[in-house]
Amino acid sequence: MVMNSRERIRGAGGLRLSFRLPLSAFLLCCALAAGLANAQQYPVKPVRILITWPPGGANDVVGRIVAQRMTEQLGQQVIVENRGGASGTIGSDLVAKGAADGYTVMVQSATHVANPHLYKKLPYDTLRDFIGVTPLAVQVGMLVVHPSLPVKTVKDFVALGRARPDQLVYGSSGSGSFVHLAMALLNSMTDTKMVHVPFKGGGPATIALASGEIQAMTATIGSLIPHIESKRVRPLGVTSVRRVKQYPDVPAIAEGVSGYEFVAWIGAFVAAGTPRPIVDRLNAEFRKALEHPDTARILGAQTLDPMPMSPEQFAKLLKADYDKYEKVIKLSGAKVD
Repeated sequence: MVMNSRERIRGAGGLRLSFRLPLSAFLLCCALAAGLANAQQYPVKPVRILITWPPGGANDVVGRIVAQRMTEQLGQQVIVENRGGASGTIGSDLVAKGAADGYTVMVQSATHVANPHLYKKLPYDTLRDFIGVTPLAVQVGMLVVHPSLPVKTVKDFVALGRARPDQLVYGSSGSGSFVHLAMALLNSMTDTKMVHVPFKGGGPATIALASGEIQAMTATIGSLIPHIESKRVRPLGVTSVRRVKQYPDVPAIAEGVSGYEFVAWIGAFVAAGTPRPIVDRLNAEFRKALEHPDTARILGAQTLDPMPMSPEQFAKLLKADYDKYEKVIKLSGAKVD
């Protein structure tokens, strides 16, 4: 059995020198070289983007846009698959337990760092079992109601909620989702009590609102655009501190509820253990996709802004938001139903 790798070189004056490289170090060098070679060849087969929410919501919009661009960039097909349910935890579990080879990329919202504070036990560790490749976009929400509800402003909505405790029904894309927590925070800050109905994704929840099955929700703006234009929902306010340029006549919720703000990101993740060269390659390709003029235009139309970062920057954001959501969830009293 070879215990060392010996190298010989000639020094000055033709003197033959030799040194021994410990086997562990030698194997590490081989592994690093192999990882670099794999990254240079990557991808050699189709890549799957697994969106942890059903079709129709902001995560789906972003995931499909970058998948199209990356298919063009990589020369390999990038396949989109939706695995929604349980606030994204079903799809997240599949990725956490899958191969750490870069061929399955998860697209998940900031709900990813909220779930540990909502579920008593998850089948994976949110921070340790994934590598954040990059955020893809930042999303702003909008408080909307069914036109039959007799309110036209945030103040009207809050007043009605106080007058009718536990009578107004609002929907969300799932317990603990951005949509749920945005409304739960508003209820907490305004001392209102409303009934929460979680759906399996933003698409079904928005349809329920437009049909009058529920009375209100705070959804991502992009998912609401067709319903706003058809006047099947009435916008009351946006969740950012300032108004958004696409809807300048819609006030910020903070104009009526001082201190209110709730925005979130959509990001790309791979399983922990994925070789760093492949993570870097994915990061570069996602950045390139987000910088494409058509991508920015399409995202802008959905009131989503590109948000590329390095894996190190994203790791810091994940930890900061993990702590932030813990505080928001405790404040709002939100929990998985």
